[in-house]
Amino acid sequence: MRLSSSFAPRSPSIRSEQPLSDEQLRRVAPSIFAEEKHDSRSGRYTYIPTSTVLASLRKEGFEPFMAAQTAVRDENKRNFTKHMLRLRHASQIAGSEANEIILLNSHDGTSSYKMLSGMFRFVCTNGLVCGDVVDDIRVRHQGDIVDNVVTGAYEVLDGFVRVVEQRDTLRGVTLKDEESRVFAQAALTLKYEPSETVPAPITEMQLLEPRRAADQSNDLWTVFNRVQENLVRGGLVSRLKNGRRSTTRAVQGIDQGIKLNRALWVLAQGMAKHKR
Repeated sequence: MRLSSSFAPRSPSIRSEQPLSDEQLRRVAPSIFAEEKHDSRSGRYTYIPTSTVLASLRKEGFEPFMAAQTAVRDENKRNFTKHMLRLRHASQIAGSEANEIILLNSHDGTSSYKMLSGMFRFVCTNGLVCGDVVDDIRVRHQGDIVDNVVTGAYEVLDGFVRVVEQRDTLRGVTLKDEESRVFAQAALTLKYEPSETVPAPITEMQLLEPRRAADQSNDLWTVFNRVQENLVRGGLVSRLKNGRRSTTRAVQGIDQGIKLNRALWVLAQGMAKHKR
């Protein structure tokens, strides 16, 4: 089994080709297994640990393949802070991409149970967030949390039909070189908000550079994935404000990653509509 993990204090994460065990999850995201709610929560807060919800999801055929936890300065919140799981159902694993349910939660009040739709590309081991294709599912820390989360997971699962349709639409759109550059320029704006006085540290052509031969196509789906991977994974030679050379950092934060991924997906949908 090939296992990739990052234990940087800012944003620990782990992803595997095989379902992750509780032991692997606990090393990276201990807040999944919080034994109680954070003491800042009131009596109205229904405490159900993510591990209990995960156990029920596993019984329904959902398994975690990726986990991450938000880094916190307050060590007292480390075991309660926001965490993320990316799960696949047994029916959604085959193919060049796997549909994933992104599950967010915390036990310190920073997040309710929240489920988003995602997609994982095996060729680049990169996870996407599928924009506004499927409505977010939110479950507050009240009432029958476990059943509500499981029901929500199936709602996201049902929505993957639309995700696949959207992906196929993007594959069917061919971009001219100028259109690809416009798409990459818009993506730079999403990430860096450049201005005349403070330009982006990298260029649109760097975002469009393929990392493998399989990603050289000029269809919108491939262009979108090249841009997304280069922005999220980082490692591109950049120029700092003082003129010194550096390399771009990977997007590590849970919230930052989801926000950027969703915006890029919506941007791709907008380009597809423009082309049609």
